[in-house]
Amino acid sequence: MFTLHHVPHRAYHLATLFIVFALLAFNPSVSQANQVSAKDTYKVFILHSYELDHVCGQPQSAGVTEALNNSGFSGKRLTIEAYAMDTKRTNTTPQSIAAQAEIALQKISEFQPDVLVTLDDNAFYSVVDALEDPDLPVVFSGLNNLPGPDTQTRWLQSRKQPGANVTGVYEKIHFVTAVQVQRNINTELRKMLVLSDNSPTGKALIRQIREELQQNPLDIEFEYRITDSWEEYQQFITEANASDINSLYPVALRLIDRLGKTYTGNEILQWTAKHSRKPSIPLNFSFVQLGLFGGAGVDFHAMGYQAGLKAAAILQGEEPGNIPIDDARRYALVFNLPRARNLGIEIPQDILLAADIVYTE
Repeated sequence: MFTLHHVPHRAYHLATLFIVFALLAFNPSVSQANQVSAKDTYKVFILHSYELDHVCGQPQSAGVTEALNNSGFSGKRLTIEAYAMDTKRTNTTPQSIAAQAEIALQKISEFQPDVLVTLDDNAFYSVVDALEDPDLPVVFSGLNNLPGPDTQTRWLQSRKQPGANVTGVYEKIHFVTAVQVQRNINTELRKMLVLSDNSPTGKALIRQIREELQQNPLDIEFEYRITDSWEEYQQFITEANASDINSLYPVALRLIDRLGKTYTGNEILQWTAKHSRKPSIPLNFSFVQLGLFGGAGVDFHAMGYQAGLKAAAILQGEEPGNIPIDDARRYALVFNLPRARNLGIEIPQDILLAADIVYTE
């Protein structure tokens, strides 16, 4: 320990600097040790577009947390704070979403995270668009409306080299694969009904379906029904029951009835499973647990895990702008056997053996 006595003010600072430089010169590890100890703990903020227990948001959040834990950021080394904007059920208007974004930005500012993780489009765009040039690293998961490969924005130069402080995982739904799996179960599949809402996410899903079919055409007829009305959605299901439609692809996740009540994914899909007489392919494999027949669906937990690995890389010192934006890579094969029996469908044994999850009750 060094003690200085009776040193003039300026000389005191010069002497102190001399001692610090001398210590560093003889022991370079001192500065490195200080840097490491300064980051003994890490903070990640997870911002949900949905309510906290939403069938699409919760698996992604769990995946993010698992990836961080598996990357060495666990226990006392990691603090996670979450906020649910609830923009799918309660705060659905542009004004209320903007108000939620202000609340979220305040919470983020108070928490001072090392990385912000956003789940779904509303959380990402309402916050990132409010930041002139994000100086906080942002990782998105489940983004449906990503600028095209030839489009540059202030936060995205290209998917391979984002360039700014933003990276993440695009929600590729693997629609063609899902339909092909369904055809392997039902060789008579000739006509499919796609049901969507008119939200930005719903529009993006329809656009992605059309793009996938344009790249990989299928000799199947596709009908599209898009509505924000709960009563009209119910009517579409009733009409499909009496038609020659062989299968449904229900991705309407926010509907409003004539009294103004909002229905979200869990309620819509449970009603669909109860009242539809056609097998439904899940967008998210978790939908099968709500009663849908099953097939190939996006693994939302794996998508969150994929985003979590990007967040971990940033915590380890990687620049977000150098981390490529990826498609959600993994889909899961999941079936609901009671639903299959109810529909009178026998799933081939080889497909069942290849499944990731089979619900038996």
